Amino acid sequence: MDRGGIFAGDDPFALARAWLAEAEASEVNDPNAIALATVDAGGLPNVRMVLLKEIEVEGGGEGAFVFYTNYGSAKGREIEASGKAAFVMHWKSLRRQVRVRGTVTREDGPQADAYFESRSLKSRLGSIASQQSQPLSSREALMAKVAKLTLSDGINPKRPSFWGGFRIRPVEIEFWADGAFRLHDRFRWTRNEGEKTWQVERLSP
Repeated sequence: MDRGGIFAGDDPFALARAWLAEAEASEVNDPNAIALATVDAGGLPNVRMVLLKEIEVEGGGEGAFVFYTNYGSAKGREIEASGKAAFVMHWKSLRRQVRVRGTVTREDGPQADAYFESRSLKSRLGSIASQQSQPLSSREALMAKVAKLTLSDGINPKRPSFWGGFRIRPVEIEFWADGAFRLHDRFRWTRNEGEKTWQVERLSP
């Protein structure tokens, strides 16, 4: 298979990390932004932008994609119910994208604590104050809650139990690059859940 150049490599997580590193040098804002898709109880899709915080490369074709959110949010509830999610990461400056589908588990241990503590104080307080995806009477009400938490929780608020990470372990990863006259290059990596070996095939554009 003619899989060289920007598509070369035997580890899709290392390849995704390399593409992201390139994007960090060319994208103006949020090169780690992903459009995360879930489904509700009725099977109706939902999609929203979130920030991917880590591409874990464990070696041997193993790894995961990690992001953080409020577990009580719409996406959090939908992920907990289905245990599955998908996302696309698109870089207009590079004319490339990565699509991922897989199973999802929580990351609510020391790794989540460390990431929460690395955020700015205002971001931490905002995460605690917001009942994400729930109706809100006014912005003033939210800001008042943040101010109250600032007084009660001080400068080092701890990560609340309702906020943490999700780790996506893919069963499918597709790397796409723009081609002249819409003759794009697409390579899909697939494997069944629990398997270690990836199958790679070129797809028609």
